[in-house]
Amino acid sequence: MRNLPNETRSKPLDRTPHRKCILTGESLSQEELVRLAIGPDGQIAPDVRAKAPGRGAWIGVNRVALDIALVKGQLKAALSRAFKTGPLDIPEDLADRLEKALERGTLDRLGLEARGGTLLTGSEKIETAARRDELSMLLHASDAGKDGSSKLSQAWRVGSDREGQDLHGITLPVDRQGLSVALGRQNVVHIGIIDKRAASRVSQMLTRWLRFIDPDDLQDDAEKKVA
Repeated sequence: MRNLPNETRSKPLDRTPHRKCILTGESLSQEELVRLAIGPDGQIAPDVRAKAPGRGAWIGVNRVALDIALVKGQLKAALSRAFKTGPLDIPEDLADRLEKALERGTLDRLGLEARGGTLLTGSEKIETAARRDELSMLLHASDAGKDGSSKLSQAWRVGSDREGQDLHGITLPVDRQGLSVALGRQNVVHIGIIDKRAASRVSQMLTRWLRFIDPDDLQDDAEKKVA
């Protein structure tokens, strides 16, 4: 993750916990992985917040790779090695459940930030904040108009004195109706996050979701769009 402003270490100290993906064997930061939890009767379920009690295993693959691992029995074998326990109950729709859990986690995070007052909705409010260099992250609904999104991105570049740079908002894989429900507000088309720590919290959930569903279209990763 990018250092926040005023952090000037030449060699940043990575304090993020690392875990090993049970499918690839690759060691990654915990923020790049998703935890699978095992229930008392061997049920396997997504634990995207990594808070479920008991033992867990970590995966860092995308939706396509997980589906293949399920069909070929690779996930079952990896989980058996990780848990060293009795029979496992792995749902056939685990990838669907995981995708929905990542979506829900991201939208819940946005809802919490809305209630905490760390984000703005409404084009005029967001544009004003952008031109004052008060914007840390810019998000758009999937059905947002291209002109409106481009206008806000331009205001952000001008306000942060980064004209000519590739700084733009992230188009979410959810429409305005879904965002409106998540935030408890009407007609949410654009979201401007005005707190750096809030933007970091959102980017952690959002990046994992985007990596899972469409790793080839990350828009340079959500975390790289945090100002």
